[in-house]
Amino acid sequence: MNKTPKAFLITDIICLPLLLVFMFSLPTKLFKSPTSYVIEASNGNLLSAAIASDGQWRFPVADSVPVKFKNCIIAFEDKRFYNHFGIDFLAMSRAMRQNFKARSVVSGGSTLTMQVIRLSRKQDRNIWQKLLEVILALRMELKYSKGEIIGLYAANAPFGSNVVGLEAASWRYYGRDANTLSWGEMATLAVLPNSPSLVHPGKNSARLIKKRNDLLDKLAKLDYIDQSTANLSKLEPVPGKPMPLPQNAPHLLNRFKLERTDLEIKSTRIRSTLNEAIQLKVNSILKRYNNRYRANDINNISALILDAKTGQVVSYAGNIYQPENAALESHVDMIKASRSPGSTLKPLLYASMLNDGFLLPHTLVPDIPTQIAGYSPQNYDLGYDGAISADKALSRSLNIPAVKMLQQYKYERFYDKLKKLGIGTLNQPADHYGLSLILGGSEVTMWDLANTYMGMVRTLNHFNTYKGLYNLEDYKQATYFERDKNENKDYQRNSFLDHGAIWATFNAMEEVMRPGDEGLWEQFSSSQRVAWKTGTSFGFRDAWAVGLTPDYVVCVWVGNADGEGRPGLVGIEAAAPVLFDIFRLLPNGKWFETPTTKLRKIKVCKQSGYKAGENCLEIIDELVPSAGEKTVACPFHKLVHLDRTGTYRVTDQCENVTSMQHKSWFILPPAMEYYYKIKNSDYKSLPPFMPGCENAGGNSVMELIYPKNGAVVYIPLELDGTRGKIVLNAAHRNQNAKIYWHIDNEYIATTTNFHQLAVSPAPGKHTLTLVDENGERLVQFFSVLDKEKNKK
Repeated sequence: MNKTPKAFLITDIICLPLLLVFMFSLPTKLFKSPTSYVIEASNGNLLSAAIASDGQWRFPVADSVPVKFKNCIIAFEDKRFYNHFGIDFLAMSRAMRQNFKARSVVSGGSTLTMQVIRLSRKQDRNIWQKLLEVILALRMELKYSKGEIIGLYAANAPFGSNVVGLEAASWRYYGRDANTLSWGEMATLAVLPNSPSLVHPGKNSARLIKKRNDLLDKLAKLDYIDQSTANLSKLEPVPGKPMPLPQNAPHLLNRFKLERTDLEIKSTRIRSTLNEAIQLKVNSILKRYNNRYRANDINNISALILDAKTGQVVSYAGNIYQPENAALESHVDMIKASRSPGSTLKPLLYASMLNDGFLLPHTLVPDIPTQIAGYSPQNYDLGYDGAISADKALSRSLNIPAVKMLQQYKYERFYDKLKKLGIGTLNQPADHYGLSLILGGSEVTMWDLANTYMGMVRTLNHFNTYKGLYNLEDYKQATYFERDKNENKDYQRNSFLDHGAIWATFNAMEEVMRPGDEGLWEQFSSSQRVAWKTGTSFGFRDAWAVGLTPDYVVCVWVGNADGEGRPGLVGIEAAAPVLFDIFRLLPNGKWFETPTTKLRKIKVCKQSGYKAGENCLEIIDELVPSAGEKTVACPFHKLVHLDRTGTYRVTDQCENVTSMQHKSWFILPPAMEYYYKIKNSDYKSLPPFMPGCENAGGNSVMELIYPKNGAVVYIPLELDGTRGKIVLNAAHRNQNAKIYWHIDNEYIATTTNFHQLAVSPAPGKHTLTLVDENGERLVQFFSVLDKEKNKK
């Protein structure tokens, strides 16, 4: 009796280690082979896939296995799968009898569970390995459900060639998702893991058909299908050579490859937010335009659609996809590429100035020849308006007004604003870009640009939702895969741009005439309201178009991935037509609600767009962003004193005050007036002073258009080697006035009416003096570069 406890103790000592070995015998992760990267559309359909790093087509384990495959594989391999614990003793004893009788292996007794173990181990099999498979199969049944086991089998079984797993096999052999396969197609795939070499172009088809047909008969016998379905399924052809997998979002697939680790996504498969139907149509649109543009050696095009309501990517076409033609560089994802933005940042400057109280929506800004520290911006049409309202300058994308506005706003302030709004490619200090920042002197990515505009759209959309407050989460970058929404509800009173400034900016952006429509689109009620902007980079290297509605932000880029410029590569001609073709794919919606509490009704001078001053003639009430109350009063309406006839200007030195007429007059500076009155026939120039009447108001009759005071100019050599000339240009209020020109106090020439003069001054600093016939003087300074010293 005393030995019994010892016997139990010895038994426990022996069994405990065996139990521990059994419990920990199964690896935490059964399959460690690399898997293919897979991008699915929002509806679950396959968009793109890439072969695994070991050269196999192997998809990650799916969430579910098609019922047809379960029935087929169980009928073919393990009909008692749901009734055993990993080992089918009846099947094993049957196989042993058949093999012994035939003196060779003619039947196997492995269950699906044992086959999963064998697939995960990839070792040569002997009697000990088979015994270990039995033990591991028992252990696996304790850890995994039957559904999980069959899922592991479906994902890792060999299907011939370099195809592993049911999903990869379905796409490679039938070009469709496994859930869409017929009974005949599924039965064909179900027999392949047992004999994967049967799939071979032009060979083994008879053996494959026989195996498939036998399985169909077995399915009918087991009542999975009826015999007529089995007979019809036998008529289906078997696959030949593998098919290429879909590549409908290859650039997003590559992006996911690079970002997966940072995104902390374990699987190599994601369910993206892309709308499959829209993605395919966008690809088709880009291909059509690319075929047209390649005649002009413009090889690349890309487009991005963001859903402003959800903050998700709807379509991601980083480029056309033609890997067979390496010269096209279609592998480059232009959505991520840093390129010159052209004029696409101008609305951001306009919004910033409205937001910070620098101007009102229709404030006149200068549009005259300009030189700033050697920098001379030009409008696309090479013309000048003299003065133009800020919103019209934006809708016409005029460069000189934009530079003048940035000069007023300060490029350092705008640089900081762009960084806050999400432009992440500004890697140099603000001084590196200077005023060229507004004309494409920096680089941006389409991703940053589209996300910045989406942040503005979301801010305005949430005006009522957040009760007039702001949430910086609105500027959070879009996501291209489904993730849990953890919105930060940290509402604030201020943001980068307020509701009123954004609303006014979108209104200005809507005024642009659409390409090819000649303004007639406004007559059709079905036409979608779109705020949009184009851009063209220096040297015609990049053509941009960005458009937005309350629901969507669309961005299009056209150009060459290698940066080669091409004539005709401009935003309005190359990118804008693509933009509006894409918008035609998208559903129409309501326009932005007016953020009434973030707007102020103030008195505005209709002629100048400034806040009305005491001398303004025509005053209107206008809704402007709140900061508009801080803007200055109209500087262009002034009180002038005329004689009793109203013909001449006078002073109290030559006319009795009681006889004077006092009138408010719209007066632009001479240089602005010079160009403005050419395009505005109703502009009234100031009357001249009465003869003998002194102008006591100081010099306001002349202005030098070029060169500006302090300018540095360079005079190139002509083709014949002679020294070139610079053209001096001045404006005078009196059309018939004479101007006497002097350089360094030396008389040069006299001009009348048209005040331009070609001269070739020596290198160095010079004093330019202009004197009109009434003795009014204008003195300014400029420098001419010494070519030889400049070379050194």
